[in-house]
Amino acid sequence: MAQEGTSESVGYTAGSDQVTDECCRDGREAFQWDTREDCEVRQILDRVADKWSLLVIALLAERTLRFGELGREIDGISTRMLTVTLRNLERDGLIDRRVYPEIPPRVEYRLTDLGRTLLGTIQALVGWTEKHQVQIARARQSFDNAATASQLI
Repeated sequence: MAQEGTSESVGYTAGSDQVTDECCRDGREAFQWDTREDCEVRQILDRVADKWSLLVIALLAERTLRFGELGREIDGISTRMLTVTLRNLERDGLIDRRVYPEIPPRVEYRLTDLGRTLLGTIQALVGWTEKHQVQIARARQSFDNAATASQLI
């Protein structure tokens, strides 16, 4: 229990009056991460779990693609969002951008070795989603029906 005036927020270490300086080092299980914005684990999860990043990584698993090809393959992504996503994935070392000195310039994207290490995790997530999509659809329908019924009261 925190003393009066102290915090039991995520960074608070029980039995101590100090907040840990290092993100995610406060004695919690390894499967949890810090909710502070400056936590690198949170930032990395935000990036790789983003819907556009997942789609880009999954598409680049199969082959090297050009910007326009990626844009055509990803339904609903804007040019700006694709640019931002690719830039961030490149910054994180997950994809490689190669520019060929041609006219017009040709730019290709491919997964790095680090990016390839995500493929098993992404495939597992997609597999889980496919396996449970009917259950989730039923749960959503039940929830929506209950919400509609409660509004009628």
